[in-house]
This record gives sequence, structure tokens and C-alpha cells, in this order.
Amino acid sequence: MTIDVDKAYFDFHIKLLNAFIAEAKEQPPFCYEDCDQDDKNFLIELNQLPEVGGSEFLIQGQSLFCRIVAAYPHLMPIVSRDLLWFFGGDCLHYMPDEEIRVFQLLDDLRHDAKESNEPFSYENARLSTMGLH
Repeated sequence: MTIDVDKAYFDFHIKLLNAFIAEAKEQPPFCYEDCDQDDKNFLIELNQLPEVGGSEFLIQGQSLFCRIVAAYPHLMPIVSRDLLWFFGGDCLHYMPDEEIRVFQLLDDLRHDAKESNEPFSYENARLSTMGLH
């Protein structure tokens, strides 16, 4: 029996992404009826992100989250740090080295479990590694 740790990892981040999108919609400027077209377009792109497939998903996600940092910094407190790691690339510039080490350790644990075909809960490992469990 093959354990799909990659699918569980992906699904976990899609849940975080959807939660962020729902919360972002409630924040200015997106919650205003008269929000400008650029903000509306950004929200449309963000809303469509979970449906984008393949490598384009990571490219668009990275671009959108970098735009959040630049254009909507007030949203950063509601962005899960996991999403910055997940999208990677330029998003990593917004993470301190210690945080990057924690996420790298989690990736190593996930990879080891996948290689040895052992059960692995990313969510549990995350909680334990971050001292939240």
C-alpha cells in the first residue's frame, strides 16, 4: 500500500489557502463596495488560485503572495507562514532563517516517510516540530 504523503501535504495547504482567501475577502479594501478595479482583479485571481493546476499553481501563488506583501501588508498577519514556504521562491525572502529551518525539517521528515512508505501526518509533525502539540 502506497501512502500519498504528497497529496496530504498539498490538501493541507489548499485548506490553508482557502481559509486565507475567505478571511481576506472580509478585509479592506476587498470588503468595500467601491473597491477599485485593481483590487477586484487581485481578489479574482486569488479566488481562482486553488483551481489552477500544475506548475502554474505554484508560479501564480508565489506571485500573488509577493503582491500581498507589497500591496496589502495589512493582510500579512492572516497569512499562514506555511503558505509562504509552500509557494517558495521569492516568498522565502519574507521568512526568517529559523523559520525556514523548521519548514525544511518538516519537508525532510515528509520525504523520509515517503521514501520508507511509512505513515506520516504533516499536520501532526508540524504541530510537534513547532512546539504546538
